[in-house]
Amino acid sequence: MSILLFKAIHVIGFVAWFAGLFYLVRIFVYHVEALEKPEPDASILTSQFMIMERRVYKIICNPAMIITWLAGLAMIHMYGLDWLKENSWMHTKLLLLTILTGYHHWCGSKVKKFAKDQIKGSGDQMRLINEIPTLFLFAIVFLATYRDLLTAGKIFVGVLALGIVLFLAVRMYKNMRMNSKN
Repeated sequence: MSILLFKAIHVIGFVAWFAGLFYLVRIFVYHVEALEKPEPDASILTSQFMIMERRVYKIICNPAMIITWLAGLAMIHMYGLDWLKENSWMHTKLLLLTILTGYHHWCGSKVKKFAKDQIKGSGDQMRLINEIPTLFLFAIVFLATYRDLLTAGKIFVGVLALGIVLFLAVRMYKNMRMNSKN
């Protein structure tokens, strides 16, 4: 089977995976904020958000993560271990994907906690958490594009700078929301 087919499947998988992660944590934001609403609105909304969270995680995120990993590992197998040893950018990418997989499973644990009404956090905290995949997306796409032209240090600095910008943007949005309520 052509490596191009696996590349296409890999890209489709990671696009779906990131879309699912972005959407899932956005639902977490709405879920936490729904708890602040009066009854019966709070119960109706949180019940619907629990259904949505479970479905997004199980129907979109899990299969997309598996497809991404399988297609990626298939490409590594096709390129061979010598190729893997020579391409240090791939080591960094695999590390980032492993951490992203941890984030994915953390989101799964949140889905379970939301289902049991063991929710901690605010809408603002969830908004910040929702930006974590953005950092991974940035780092992974730049690594895959520039490969050995970027060192792990440059990726780290770039992700850190982007993280600061995203943090400031979330804080600015919070202030705008607070000012519009007054």
